[in-house]
Amino acid sequence: MSDRALSFGETAEAYERYRPGYPVELFELVTEYAGRPVRTALEIGAGTGKATRLFARRGIAVTATDPDPAMLAELRKHVPADVRTVRAAFEDLRPERAYGLVYAAAALHWTAPEGRWSRMAELLEPGGVFASVGGPVRPADPEVEEAVRAARAPFLESDDIPSPDGTPPERELQWPGTELRRSEWFTDVRQHVIERRLTVSAEDYVGHLSTVSAYLMLPALRREQVFERIRPVLPERVELLADLTVHLARLR
Repeated sequence: MSDRALSFGETAEAYERYRPGYPVELFELVTEYAGRPVRTALEIGAGTGKATRLFARRGIAVTATDPDPAMLAELRKHVPADVRTVRAAFEDLRPERAYGLVYAAAALHWTAPEGRWSRMAELLEPGGVFASVGGPVRPADPEVEEAVRAARAPFLESDDIPSPDGTPPERELQWPGTELRRSEWFTDVRQHVIERRLTVSAEDYVGHLSTVSAYLMLPALRREQVFERIRPVLPERVELLADLTVHLARLR
């Protein structure tokens, strides 16, 4: 796992405060796709439990995994007491049991590609479901987005996470759907988009940026300098595009 993937623990409380949660539409989409009761789930890279609580509060026994102890400590403050937590990276998980659902929320791109899908398959019960969800959060107003890009430019060329397999953004099927379609382990691959629009204060938007790995990898002084450049170009309230792209697949 890369240093960038492990950069979040220092800002676990900010991650909890500024990252948006997940809508009930995600739960409904996953469980409808499963086509049968989902009783157990394993979450990869659970962070502070934004997605954990969505599934755990609706009767699913969730095992939340994350390599970062600070993230798991924050997670335990917000999830039901019966959620099981395991400190481990995806690559270190051992299939002690099989789950009806394995899912990752804004975390799958941090996993190593070697053996990703065979390891995923080992964690699922026959006919079990894999789900991945994520998507960028960016200003809805193109002028505001350009102003942020210009303010950021001396420090960062981009704060995006590129597609792990190089799939261009204009392609209809996005990663990880592209890999799942090629995988011998999975079938019935589907891609859905949950449209989401948010409005936050300028300070909360900067708070959100403070949880983004590209900024976290900057030295502390340069990180504060880039935020000082971004703050003045923002309106008092920032409208955000925060669509979620969901990928679903079923174990063969």
